[in-house]
Amino acid sequence: MKGILEHQIKIKKLETFTTRYVSAVRLTMEDGSQGWGQMSTYCANITSQIFHQQIVPHVLGKEFNDFMDMGNLIMEREHKFPGSYVLRALAGLDTALWDWLGRKEELPVTKLIGGTVGKVPVYASSMKRGITPEDEANRFMKLRDNFGYKAFKFRVGAECGRGRDEWKGRSEKIVVEVPKKLGPGIIKMVDGNSCYSAQQAIELGNRMTDNGITHFEEPCPYWLPDETKKVTDALKIDVTGGEQDCDMRIWKDMIDRKVVDIVQPDVMYMGGLTRSLQVAKMAELANMTCTPHAANLSLVTVCTMHFLNGIKNSGKFLEFSIEGVDYYPWQKDLFANDPFEVENGELTIKNIPGWGVDFNRDWLEKAGYEYSESEE
Repeated sequence: MKGILEHQIKIKKLETFTTRYVSAVRLTMEDGSQGWGQMSTYCANITSQIFHQQIVPHVLGKEFNDFMDMGNLIMEREHKFPGSYVLRALAGLDTALWDWLGRKEELPVTKLIGGTVGKVPVYASSMKRGITPEDEANRFMKLRDNFGYKAFKFRVGAECGRGRDEWKGRSEKIVVEVPKKLGPGIIKMVDGNSCYSAQQAIELGNRMTDNGITHFEEPCPYWLPDETKKVTDALKIDVTGGEQDCDMRIWKDMIDRKVVDIVQPDVMYMGGLTRSLQVAKMAELANMTCTPHAANLSLVTVCTMHFLNGIKNSGKFLEFSIEGVDYYPWQKDLFANDPFEVENGELTIKNIPGWGVDFNRDWLEKAGYEYSESEE
């Protein structure tokens, strides 16, 4: 990596193409070379403003030759704003820079970080809580039979539900119904989305263990790590978490104390691939697995494919949302080419430079446009 970045080049122009849900970033260097990235989804119209006001001024017209140093510089300059929004905006710059470097070196991003192109096993990730256990099991079986998925994740409890279920008895039923219908040889996982107290999570987790579920994600409010650790220490199955976290102090504590068994950084929430790689390395040194979070079919899943294939301590499966336009209408026609064709339970990273995708021109033309350009 050092050799690739020995040369220095200035960032000339940064453009954003924004809707309420997604903001794409086009980066142009002084030599005319370009790269594409994306900020984190949701309220992207707000994140785009932060990008132009709190990210761009620190990098426009400046020489770039170090991913980590540029990200650290921005966070130091914005030290009064250490939270999620600045990092969601930083992800747009960081992912565009990685795409630019891949295109310039004619290499997929995963190869830049030591990975390989080819097949990536995925798990079918349900985002729905308003679905009955029977209907969830039935759609999982169809996906298993039609696309060859070998792992599935479904939801329990209410999101940040203060111990309440989506409706009475749903969670207790679904942790029995889905494993029974899917049968042996299929990996079953569950996401609590910060619903439960430690005691509740342990009780439900024991039921999961009895029914062959192997992964309990974010069982307790993520801002209460001591509660989560109680669950991790009590259960035989893996307790996982970290998707909401973006502060390196929190990550250090989570890894040092083994608050969870498996860490789940989100490339876009973290501020990009660079900081996500830092978390994965911390976990690797602690002999912990990293299974990143990727909950929609925007650039986050593309980036996470490359990320997962490029780290030594990756989990066996990439998270892959099974929800379509009925749930995520803003995903429609986002990319010019479809990077999400599942065959035999796997996606494919093709040997295409950068992230290997292009945003759809029609989508870009309809999005709100803003740019910042260096006068130098």
